Amino acid sequence: MAEAFFTSRADYVDRALLGFAHAHRDIVTLHPEPGYVVAVNRDPRRRVGIVSGGGSGHEPLHVGLVGTGMLDAAVPGKVFASPHNRQIYEASRAVAGPDGVLHVVKNYTGDRINFGIAAERLRHDGIRVERVLVDDDVATDSDQTGTGRRGTGATVLTEKLLGAAADQGLDLDALTRLGRAVVARSRSIAVASAAHTSHVTGEPGFVLPPGQVEYGVGIHGERARRSIARPPLEELVDRMVDDVLAGLPAGDRALVLVNGLGGTTAIELYNVFARTVDTLADRGVSTTGSLVGTWSPALDMRGFSITVTLLDDDWAELWNAPAWTAALRK
Repeated sequence: MAEAFFTSRADYVDRALLGFAHAHRDIVTLHPEPGYVVAVNRDPRRRVGIVSGGGSGHEPLHVGLVGTGMLDAAVPGKVFASPHNRQIYEASRAVAGPDGVLHVVKNYTGDRINFGIAAERLRHDGIRVERVLVDDDVATDSDQTGTGRRGTGATVLTEKLLGAAADQGLDLDALTRLGRAVVARSRSIAVASAAHTSHVTGEPGFVLPPGQVEYGVGIHGERARRSIARPPLEELVDRMVDDVLAGLPAGDRALVLVNGLGGTTAIELYNVFARTVDTLADRGVSTTGSLVGTWSPALDMRGFSITVTLLDDDWAELWNAPAWTAALRK
């Protein structure tokens, strides 16, 4: 049993949020009740506030992406649990621009419900609100999955592109169209060789037989539909890239995110990235921009995900636009 380093089992998320805000007080301001952070600085051209959020345990997503050029506010829930609709509502009111607010929501039932309730309250207040639903996980792209594809690593790339576009002064309708287009051109898949450690019990979420990996895990510790014999890394990455590309339209330029799930070292992730770039090139896709590191983990799971976003029009310019957050600085 692995004992977590928490000061309290009752308020560890609140304490972590307080520590984050202290560490990055030049970037974010914490509103502890009901619990959200907002950017200290924003481009004066912004007409729309951008808000995202989700369960804790995925840091730096989302609070680490609040700041200049990205999110205006983020709302964290408990570990692997949706934020409350009151958090979302209050954060959205705090950052709404003259054209309203845009919610970036990962495709999970709790997130959809609570962001939906908050949106109705905002509309009742006369604040325009739209939603970009991120659903990029090809592992759950099946008629047997009632909720459809889960929202995973593409959330990071979507928030970067939307933040840059918002700084250009795009209105709510234009940002919504852009966000939905980015999601449509983004797919991800994740694998793991060991489960996360439960923050409650200290025990692993599941146990894999020796020599196997879970192919298609979720960021809340969800097991894949199947375990597979662990192949050499080159074969594993090739298979993942091919599965991701199979869910995408044609394209020859891409943004690539190689994301650690919490317990994977940087040297491993850069090995994955090197093979991913080579494999994409073999498939006729050049890597125009990239992120490599732990961006959306599942606590301390031993694994990684690959996200590919095929570029369109002027998205490269948006990707290279300035940003200054706790986690991403350009």
